[in-house]
Amino acid sequence: MTRKLPRREFLKTTAAGVAALPILGATAYASGKDTLRVGLVGCGGRGTGAAFQAIQADPGVVLWSMGDLFADRLTSSLGGLTENHAQRVDVPAVRQHVGFDAYQKVVEEVDVVLFATPPVFRPMHLAAAIEAGCHVFCEKPIAVDAPGVRAVLKTAQIAKKKGLSLASGFCWRAANGHRSLYNRILNENAIGDVRHVYATYLAGGVWYKKRQEKWTDLEYQLRNWYYYSNFSGDHIVEQAIHSVDKLIWAKGDEMPVSAIAMGGRQVRTDEKYGNIFDHFGVVYEWADGTYGHLVTRQQNGCHSENLDRIVGSEGIANIDGWANRFEVEGARPWKYDGPGNDMYQTEHDELFASIRAGAAMNQGVSMAQSTMAAILGRMSAYTGQRITWEQAMTSKQDLTPKSWEFGTGIDVVQATPGKTKFA
Repeated sequence: MTRKLPRREFLKTTAAGVAALPILGATAYASGKDTLRVGLVGCGGRGTGAAFQAIQADPGVVLWSMGDLFADRLTSSLGGLTENHAQRVDVPAVRQHVGFDAYQKVVEEVDVVLFATPPVFRPMHLAAAIEAGCHVFCEKPIAVDAPGVRAVLKTAQIAKKKGLSLASGFCWRAANGHRSLYNRILNENAIGDVRHVYATYLAGGVWYKKRQEKWTDLEYQLRNWYYYSNFSGDHIVEQAIHSVDKLIWAKGDEMPVSAIAMGGRQVRTDEKYGNIFDHFGVVYEWADGTYGHLVTRQQNGCHSENLDRIVGSEGIANIDGWANRFEVEGARPWKYDGPGNDMYQTEHDELFASIRAGAAMNQGVSMAQSTMAAILGRMSAYTGQRITWEQAMTSKQDLTPKSWEFGTGIDVVQATPGKTKFA
């Protein structure tokens, strides 16, 4: 767990380790009887859930390899998975990998890999997986900075050339009600031309891991990765990105041209909360003059909601995501009354179906762009400036440590709007 792993050399070391492996490709598995070896990298709650869903998605799936920074997280995850799906879990000690290089070992052993690590690692992990010929499910967001987004866009192109499936964790796009409503907006003219989009993601705080005496500074920070923008991207990128993605979805996946934002630390001011904000407000602007508004916060004891309101020239679409309500008012009123679904399960069902069918799905571009839109909002809030899409995409600010080694932690830099400079 103390091995150094220089960031800029990981592709070279990964390529050396997997050069002899065959590329599985999209036509390797013709039926559910063929075994698909699945690896899990990132064994927290979301990763464990993804592994459960992968097992349920295809009768040929076997959980084959696991990796995490911390042995206790891996052991806990493996215990729960084995207890519930003993016949579909085959992860002996030799395929349990711990440390910064665990992901390299996992991708060498599997056909499909699930990534649910802290977001800072995802560009590096994705590149290694595609280099190794793995199909991938990757949780959102896929990066914490523009260099990471640009790297993922390149990886997505390589995955497409290799015929490998690359699925993202933007789960609302797999929800039946959302799919039905957005289809009506984009393909059936349900509300006319989209003129304005509005979203709220108002929630409480998240978990915190109390420091243990044996932890180094960096281990403590990585155990609490959510509170460090270098590792999580801040909560606008890690959590409220779902609402950002839905704003973009309403615009037919057209990217905004700029953002003006505000935010700060009003409640979570203690040092243990790292350097992330606890609230943001963002105004996105599109080339056609459409505006999108996002309001998000993580503050305990406050009103909670997850709403979307899409205003068109001939109607208004309303979504209450947590209550599963979808309706259109105006010239063509409508209310969704179809079946619900487990959107997390649907993500994996469709991924594994694409692998079996030899018809690779590739969501790399859309997940990179939605991540960049959330980063754009953070950039504007941190600096207090209007930031354009072009500025954001070409930003050279690299939040990823140049090497990974347990020991000294990262410098915790607090953004101050009006003083923090765009980079």
